[in-house]
Amino acid sequence: MKKYTELPLYPIFAAIFPILALLSYNIGQVKFEAGIRSMFFSVLVVLALIFMLRLVYRNWHRAAAVSTGLALLFFTYGQVYDLALAKWKISNLTTWMLVIWAILACVVLFVGTLRKVRFEAGAFTLNVITLGLLIYPTTQIMQEPFKKNATLSKEPFFESQDLHISGGKALPDIYYFMPDDYGRVDLLKSKFDIDISPFMQHLRDMGFYIAECSQSNYATSELSLGSSLNMEYLQNLGSAFDPKTTNQRPIWDSIRYSAVVSDLKKAGYKTVAYATGFAWSELDNSDIYISPSPLTSGMTSFESLLLRTTPLRHLKDIGLLNLDEIDGQQYRERTMLEFNSMDELARMPGPKFVFVHIINPHEPFVFGPDGSPIDPAPFINEKRLYTLDTYRLGFQNQIPFLNTMLEETIQTLITESTVPPIILLQTDTGPLFTKGSDEFKILNAYYMPGHTDQLYPTISPVNTFRLIFNTYLGTNYPLLDDVSYKSPIPHIYNFTKVPSAPCASQ
Repeated sequence: MKKYTELPLYPIFAAIFPILALLSYNIGQVKFEAGIRSMFFSVLVVLALIFMLRLVYRNWHRAAAVSTGLALLFFTYGQVYDLALAKWKISNLTTWMLVIWAILACVVLFVGTLRKVRFEAGAFTLNVITLGLLIYPTTQIMQEPFKKNATLSKEPFFESQDLHISGGKALPDIYYFMPDDYGRVDLLKSKFDIDISPFMQHLRDMGFYIAECSQSNYATSELSLGSSLNMEYLQNLGSAFDPKTTNQRPIWDSIRYSAVVSDLKKAGYKTVAYATGFAWSELDNSDIYISPSPLTSGMTSFESLLLRTTPLRHLKDIGLLNLDEIDGQQYRERTMLEFNSMDELARMPGPKFVFVHIINPHEPFVFGPDGSPIDPAPFINEKRLYTLDTYRLGFQNQIPFLNTMLEETIQTLITESTVPPIILLQTDTGPLFTKGSDEFKILNAYYMPGHTDQLYPTISPVNTFRLIFNTYLGTNYPLLDDVSYKSPIPHIYNFTKVPSAPCASQ
């Protein structure tokens, strides 16, 4: 038994731990599958390193211990680098860090040569310690699937009304476009010097109603979407949205298991959703879930994030690896997949509810005005932050292309659909660098042919599906007061009412 318990398994555990830890920290934003390829490659490299060092030290235990030390240095580099960058102003920080880490690596290699150190004696202890390190992140990740129904099992998010659908009448497809951080016309003009009035006029010419004074109900994407998809203010959805809690699970569940989707399925709708790169908004429990092929797609956003925790982040400095561009390519691929699939979706038999969360014009800035790919790296500084000037420039770049794609896509949907569709073009929040009431000023446009009489300039997302359900599905939901709420992080449910901003159209 001792022979097996003293096998040096700890390098494998040490190779897996940094990836599991990063996954567990971001488990609300990424899926577990995002880390599988990284774990496999990490273990493979560590095993290869052990075999190579075995030739040097002529001892498996020495090779295992040194490989573990080198792996830990490799995966802790980025955290120490970012900490030093945030806390101190050190000139030539990259040079200093690389020199220090090279010295530490040499120390680890030297320790492996010390004959007085019996690495065999510590194998069991190191196995236990490294295996123990895996327990916490693994538990956090494994709990995720079991958390999904925890809130719903206590009380429903929303008490739905019975649907009354006229027999024999074909129901319209519903397309819910959410271009992330796309602000209102007046906001974009005053704060970012962007004139989208031609785009607005084009929408009107196609038959859209523009709610010119619309504001979001909340200041973050998750809160705004959770409210709109449940047709209710979050503080009215039950005790799970306790102002004292910091648990984000209720809002994620409210999106994944929303009242809108539940009722539309009862009415016979199929649901369609897309991969976004943000797990909380990926409705992968939809009837049809569309994502880039894992076989043909390149490095994922999670893998790019993982590499930034290692010295490989500096390969960009010598032109060998641009992690921002790799990450940007993922955003471009997902965005174009959404737009390029609309023609096929329009011809798909309905009725269907299509949720299209477009991470654009939200950063990173990966499109030029004509749609050509651009490198997102120049828009961020060494602390990976945007300035107002770089953000404005990136925003100005992406808006023209996004408008063009939306115009073409919407025209395709209108032309190709056998039953006039419902098309919602609704932003979650205002852009970055907006404050006060400005951060709630959103684009909110409705294509509801022959049914726009109940729309009004200040309608907000919480009332969107109430109005649609009343008009098309025979419900009788009263429209709520259009109110905006702000909340602090991490107490995201501790809401404070925000006064509505003046609007020239009112």
